[in-house]
Amino acid sequence: MATTFVSVPLKKSSEVDLAKPLSKFIQSTYPSGESQAEYVKAAEELNVLRKSAVCRALDKHDSSLEILLRYYDQLCAIEPKFPFSENQLCLTFTWKDAFDKGSLFGGSVKLSFASLGFEKTCILFNIGALASQIASEQNLENDEGLKAAAKYYQLASGVFQHIKDTALTTMNRELTMDTSPDTVGTLSLIMLAQAQEVFFLKAAADKMKDAIIAKLANQAADYYGDAFKQCQFKENLPKEVLPVLAAKHCMMQASAEYHQSVLAKQQKKFGEEISRLQHASDLVKTVGSRYDEYINVKDLSDKIARALTAAKKDNDFIYHDRVPDVKDLDPVGKATLVKPTPVSVPMSQKFTDLFVKMVPLAVQHSLSMYNQRRADLVNRLIAQMRESTNLANGVLASLNLPAAIEDVSGDDIPQSILDKSKAVIQQGGLQTIDQLIRDLPGLLQRNKEILDEAMRILDQEEVTDNELKAKFKERWQRTPSNELYKPLRAEGANLRATLDRAAQADKVVKERYATNSEIIALLCKPEAELNAAIPSGNPTKSLQGSEVIMMLKTLLAALNEVKKDRETFENDIKSVQFDMTTKFLTALAQDGAINEEALSVTELDQNYGSHTQRVQQNLKRQEDLLADIQAAHEEFSKSKQSNTDANQREEMLKKLAAGHDQFVELVGNLKEGTQFYNGITEHLLKFQTKCTDIVFARKTERDELLKDLQQSIAREPSAPNIPAAPAYQIAASVGGTTPAVPTPAPRTVFQPKPQPPARPPPPSVGSNIATPTTTNAPAPVASVGGTGVLTQAQGPPYPTYQGFPGYYPIPMPMAYNQYAYGQYNMPYMYQPPGQPPFQNPQPPQQPGYPYPPQQFYQQ
Repeated sequence: MATTFVSVPLKKSSEVDLAKPLSKFIQSTYPSGESQAEYVKAAEELNVLRKSAVCRALDKHDSSLEILLRYYDQLCAIEPKFPFSENQLCLTFTWKDAFDKGSLFGGSVKLSFASLGFEKTCILFNIGALASQIASEQNLENDEGLKAAAKYYQLASGVFQHIKDTALTTMNRELTMDTSPDTVGTLSLIMLAQAQEVFFLKAAADKMKDAIIAKLANQAADYYGDAFKQCQFKENLPKEVLPVLAAKHCMMQASAEYHQSVLAKQQKKFGEEISRLQHASDLVKTVGSRYDEYINVKDLSDKIARALTAAKKDNDFIYHDRVPDVKDLDPVGKATLVKPTPVSVPMSQKFTDLFVKMVPLAVQHSLSMYNQRRADLVNRLIAQMRESTNLANGVLASLNLPAAIEDVSGDDIPQSILDKSKAVIQQGGLQTIDQLIRDLPGLLQRNKEILDEAMRILDQEEVTDNELKAKFKERWQRTPSNELYKPLRAEGANLRATLDRAAQADKVVKERYATNSEIIALLCKPEAELNAAIPSGNPTKSLQGSEVIMMLKTLLAALNEVKKDRETFENDIKSVQFDMTTKFLTALAQDGAINEEALSVTELDQNYGSHTQRVQQNLKRQEDLLADIQAAHEEFSKSKQSNTDANQREEMLKKLAAGHDQFVELVGNLKEGTQFYNGITEHLLKFQTKCTDIVFARKTERDELLKDLQQSIAREPSAPNIPAAPAYQIAASVGGTTPAVPTPAPRTVFQPKPQPPARPPPPSVGSNIATPTTTNAPAPVASVGGTGVLTQAQGPPYPTYQGFPGYYPIPMPMAYNQYAYGQYNMPYMYQPPGQPPFQNPQPPQQPGYPYPPQQFYQQ
């Protein structure tokens, strides 16, 4: 810590791997391709950026601060794009208290929290801390250093103030003491006071007016005083902070009084000058006596002392002005030139969002809903206009207009009918419709096969998963396929329903074509054949140029303009584009949720309101024109001379006009159907790819789980506890090649049984018996099998302590005896008459026996 300015230490954190969990989420959420690879690369870059910002020592330089700012901006940018929570994308960040020095047992206070807000708060704290350290390193002897120090202190003050205002509300829990609202509020005030002091130093260096300098110093003293009051109860702050703040408060107040005394001298208030200098002298003496090890005020003290000596001398010898009490003087004014720098994202001017193309899942869902609402609105408007056009065409066809007002001769084909015939022929006539109708079933079948294959893949994997679940039961710990595939099956059901509706629409189109095929075929014939098919009539030629015909022509021309306007309206409506991503992202960042309906309705009203109004006016205009046309045609019909031929001719002309309209509508419907099937094919292929990918991922997961289960099952014992073998099996196994090793009982020592030698000659009894010379001599030992060596007997597989049934206290020789008998394979032993059995036997040495005698242990 600097001797004159307070700087804040940095918080320390442990390393966290951001790349792995973020990449896993990206790969499981976004489709594979160029975008996914770009997002994964961005996650790796973010991980590198955190290591640079957190996991290495930062220099007290702008470049290090820039790294922290960029990392904080990236955290703010990715927060709405990844579901950072304990039950989704769980990332635990561990940070230590910046001011904790550890305890007797070592270590320091730290907090681990699975929250991106916690990470952001700690990074902000380090931004403020590093800014205070950079400011304290500035050279305050030059103008550039003073400006830089003031800027960084104000930045630190704003950062700590932002933490105070948002930390608890963002995370809704208590943090470490260094980031508590009280602590960061105090740090913000300290940084603000130091920024004010820097401005005081700059004003003094620039030799500004003493009145201004005094106000700046007095404001700095006020800030330091408030910070000192708040620090009195902050035990977690370093012990040096409190005396520094107290000393700075006195020093700034003394400077204010000094410069105010200069102003009093200029105003010839010599008594006030002396009073203020005396007060300033007392303040610096207090600093020198109490806080000399923290603040050096010698220069200021000497300057005040010289000014006070000179002022007293002049007043004593010249002015003789009364020296008032300092309490009676007017207070020194205050002037603040500093304020906390507000935190606004992005904080770095060099910030570039690594995930700029990524859209959060909530925003994706909202965009999908918005696009659906927009499509419904556009389709509704276009459908209204097309229905109105069909209605107008139907009304005109029923009135035989405009053919009725053109057919005044009764023999020639009306020009409107000729134009309609040419239009049908130019578009291919029946051949065009036949070709389009033949193409539809193949397109429909192709789409159904793609959908069926996608659903078959899901069904097959689900059957396999159910079989494994039934086989392994609770061991099969993974999400069931029937639950995981619910969204996919719902999407598949919607696609199938869409195809079914399209097939039904195809059926309706075919029925309409069958109904109108004859009249359309008639329109495709040459002019002579067409004229011959139309009955002749003899209407009066007197109506040519009459007022009613002129009115009908005018009304029909206006109606044609109305229908042409609709084509323009339809193109304008389809061309409207607006990206709602920004609005949804903003709403998600501000509110934590998206009110999609309210935002979408408002935006649709703004973008399509004028178009909707124009369409409604157009429809109303057509309604009025049709009413006028019907009224005029009624008058025209009354003026015509009625006869049967004329009626037949008029009916034929009506059919021809209606046939043209039906042809245009059929071709339009069939082309839309073809376009629909080609468009939905791409969507179905993407759906099939999605199903294939998730099934492949499930298969990989299944194989790994099966491998783990097989290894786990192989490691498990067949039974929880293997039962102990019966005693007779253990006894029988003693003579085998692989003897069973029983668990030793207490106080029983087992010796491994030696391998038996070759069969010896029959035993000779009596030749090797020693006659005792004293009553305490050891009993003679019978030589069994050619040896008299006695060893400790092989213990049975149960306790052999005294009092237990089957206890044998005497040691038995372990020489080989092919005539062994009995349950315990006890060898035959000779016992002389009247001799106690085996009392302290001594192992005799039998010459010639190939095996050395074994040591005897008395039991």
